[in-house]
Amino acid sequence: MLSSLDDDKAEDVVRIDLHGKSEIADAMVIASGRSSRQVQSIAEKLLERLKEQLGIVARVEGKTSGDWVLIDAGDVIVHVFRPEVREFYQLEKMWLPAPDLAARSAAAGA
Repeated sequence: MLSSLDDDKAEDVVRIDLHGKSEIADAMVIASGRSSRQVQSIAEKLLERLKEQLGIVARVEGKTSGDWVLIDAGDVIVHVFRPEVREFYQLEKMWLPAPDLAARSAAAGA
């Protein structure tokens, strides 16, 4: 799944382990696309690869707007955002432990 995001030039990809934090999934992936069109394309290709390679028919929300696409693949939930929308919702702050968030912020500022 992460390789699919990389192949489609998703930016700032973060994987968050949800074990012990939530029953909704085992992991969450958050990524950005530079534009609505790229967000839609990243999501569409990920959905195709999940189906072709893993036989997973994931549920998807928000694909038509291209601002924030949520892909529920069962054990993994993927969020693909436009950067402005990602900054507004700041999902990483809700799910990343403080030390990981601080390290990520420091790396982004470097």
